[in-house]
Amino acid sequence: MKLAETVTFGGSALDRAAEIRGDAQALEAARRDPAARAVLYWRGKPLLCGDRQGELARLPLDHPVLATARGEAILLGREEGGARFAIDISDWEPEGQETDTLGAFTDPSKQHHPDLPENHLFCELRARMFHLSPRDAELAATARAILGWHRSHRFCAVCGAESDMAMAGWQRICPSCGGHHFPRTDPVVIMLITRGDKVLMGRSPGWPEGMFSLLAGFVEPGETIEAAVRREVWEETGIRVGAVDYLSSQPWPFPSSLMFGCRGDALSEEITIDPVEIEAARWVTRGELMEAFAGRHPDMLPARKGAIAQFLLRNWLADRLD
Repeated sequence: MKLAETVTFGGSALDRAAEIRGDAQALEAARRDPAARAVLYWRGKPLLCGDRQGELARLPLDHPVLATARGEAILLGREEGGARFAIDISDWEPEGQETDTLGAFTDPSKQHHPDLPENHLFCELRARMFHLSPRDAELAATARAILGWHRSHRFCAVCGAESDMAMAGWQRICPSCGGHHFPRTDPVVIMLITRGDKVLMGRSPGWPEGMFSLLAGFVEPGETIEAAVRREVWEETGIRVGAVDYLSSQPWPFPSSLMFGCRGDALSEEITIDPVEIEAARWVTRGELMEAFAGRHPDMLPARKGAIAQFLLRNWLADRLD
């Protein structure tokens, strides 16, 4: 797919500076460089700036807001000659500010730190991801995923002892048994299953009313991407799939997935859903999908901007999948 890497989080050719992760002297020099900047996160939300919070904020490493940072800075890479680090300040308490919707599917709240300008706010990444530039999106996704991994993998999976951060944040090493642990990425297939001019779409329980998307599921150990597509579609809808092709991928840091976008040819049409897996499924024609994208469909919302499902559906409508 020629447009594959134009998907949100699809990559911006960031120099990840992997060669200095294990070089203590080079890392220290990178931290002390006046051009170094930090990308901040607070409880899973990135610090965004600009009039509409459409830019990822980058702060000097000596900024006073970093006094509440939890743990060490994690090297994300380099841009414009300066190192970029991810820093978590989740210990900060936003007194008198809305926090009831934290962790919700769509969190509309924004938090402001008193040591920052008024237009610097912590925002839910899913709600703002399609406003970000490719570089900002890659930095934000990388930072969210790696910080989330450190929060959930503090303890050694071999012996249970607390492990230490190493390699500028890209490893954890257990001081008790010597075990080495690396950031986790979970492979997920998401599939554009078509039959004639119709596409198969479904919805999960708890989604906003009217929200439908492409079917998706985790790849199991010992399974190919193609086999995962066929299995997931069969399990969720009872539909058999024949030929499967890979289209595009998307890092999805909620918390640690890599979405493999595929298309598949349905060999059957009758839907029998598994209510444990999904709440509903339906065949959607091109005309219906165009109405949904235009916001005119009577009971289906437009696909969410920034997600790979919207990217694949939009390009299917435009006949740009090849």
